Amino acid sequence: MLYREAGDFKTSYAEDNQTFPIKFDRWRYYVVLAFAFLVVPFIITDYWANAIFVPFLIYAIAALGLNILTGYCGQVSLGTGGFMAVGAYAVYKLMTAFPEVSIVVHVLLAGGVTAVVGVLFGLPSLRIKGFYLAVATLAAQFFLVWLFNKVPWFYNYSASGQINAPERTVLGVIVTGPATEAWAKYMICLVFVTVLAIIARNLTRGAQGRKWMAIRDMDIAAEIIGVNPMRAKLTAFAVSSFFIGVSGALFFSVYLGAVEVGEAFGINKSFLVLFMIIIGGLGSVFGAFAGAAFLVLLPVGLKVLGVDILGWPTDIVAHVQLVIVGGMIIAFLILEPHGLAQLWRLAKEKLRLWPFPY
Repeated sequence: MLYREAGDFKTSYAEDNQTFPIKFDRWRYYVVLAFAFLVVPFIITDYWANAIFVPFLIYAIAALGLNILTGYCGQVSLGTGGFMAVGAYAVYKLMTAFPEVSIVVHVLLAGGVTAVVGVLFGLPSLRIKGFYLAVATLAAQFFLVWLFNKVPWFYNYSASGQINAPERTVLGVIVTGPATEAWAKYMICLVFVTVLAIIARNLTRGAQGRKWMAIRDMDIAAEIIGVNPMRAKLTAFAVSSFFIGVSGALFFSVYLGAVEVGEAFGINKSFLVLFMIIIGGLGSVFGAFAGAAFLVLLPVGLKVLGVDILGWPTDIVAHVQLVIVGGMIIAFLILEPHGLAQLWRLAKEKLRLWPFPY
């Protein structure tokens, strides 16, 4: 029947240690990728791109970054919105200063700039942790938003304080600016999220990921067995900030096109990404995607059900959304701390044992 392992044997440690050791999982992954790359670009519309697909892909990158820091390394951060702002303003300055350079290079460099900033604000993690580290990263959130608002150089001395993404192309296709087509936005975000997800998966399954998890579980014991706490924590901040910086750069240049830092990258953005990894599952690459999908689809589904079908006022629907998200966070923290990813793992285990699930 479905999801069987009969005949699915391994002849080497490398085969047994691959990301998807079960053949069914591997082929399902290939089918999803093929559908995403070969089918969706031909059927996607502006509404589907702007309401669901593009924000889902961008938030998935941000959730991957925060999950590396919080889920795998155990360092609580409430500064995600500020680090996304660093990526957005870095890519804006690069795009305006070096217009002849590819936007792909600009986005990667913006991620590198954010990684440096993340390491600087990660230095307190060497002496504090838990609630105190959360407060320190929250201070970074407010400081970065204040900095981008108060220093006119960051927004090129614009009278409005708003930054606008100039038009840029990749392989002759416009990917930023008002003339960008829906499929182009979707494709550039999909390429970034695919590459970064593979990198995150390999990092977390390798030696570096084991060091992060050792620090997360018990930093004193990790230091005793030879893990360098300073290097492990700062690399987690650097990698996490790189991912978040890339998401911020794409959020500004590809998705929105124009932002004001206080509105687009406020504290609500930090909590939104944090809720994604709590609901999706801490310490799980799949959990980052599941949490991002849930919190992107929830407002769209509530709008269709509440406003379009039931005729509720939009403010009531917005409040219902807050109640649902808050209730789910409490429920997951109490009943299933590992989130949707753990529920998915349990479902797969039952399928493997069907018709005799435990």
